[in-house]
Amino acid sequence: MIKRLFDIAVSAAGLIVFAPIAAVIALAIKIEDGGPVFFTQERVGKDCRVFRAFKFRSMIVDAERHTGAVQATVDDPRVTRVGRILRATAFDELPQLWNIFRGDMSVVGPRPLRPGESDTTADGVMLPLSAIPGYERRHRVRPGLTGVAQVYAPRDLPRNGKFRYDLLYLKRAGLCVDLVLIIMSFWITARGRWEHRGRKV
Repeated sequence: MIKRLFDIAVSAAGLIVFAPIAAVIALAIKIEDGGPVFFTQERVGKDCRVFRAFKFRSMIVDAERHTGAVQATVDDPRVTRVGRILRATAFDELPQLWNIFRGDMSVVGPRPLRPGESDTTADGVMLPLSAIPGYERRHRVRPGLTGVAQVYAPRDLPRNGKFRYDLLYLKRAGLCVDLVLIIMSFWITARGRWEHRGRKV
């Protein structure tokens, strides 16, 4: 209950404080290529409920039309010029404050996964993330805008490797841990290191 009240307070304040920045971002996206300002994706939330997450569009229009759902690579040609700034600072995630306010997400928690997301094992076999031990346990809480995996996991770590960070958060979750992760997230944003392939902090 306390965590939910914290989420409501932080997301409401964030929506107000960041409104002028959001307006500038929306204008920049529109000026660059005239495409949609927002991009939405289905994500798996608490109790495995699927919801639609909002983001500022950081890639070309219909970026996944020919590739499907693939993770962005270094110097990915699908990322726009404005998008590179947004992704480095995580400002593309600002619209998810609305998801937090609505109750789809939390400020801090495990990464919000996509439905049917999978990863390649060391043997080259595609393994659905839902088959990895701990999948259901990590969905007993709301996914987070930030979290242990988002802050500490290397950018190119395989998805099943990031599970360990998500499960570690569940073991250590608490107000103090959340506050530290929020502070670390602001530090990463200030230095524009969210897309850094090595250590972000």
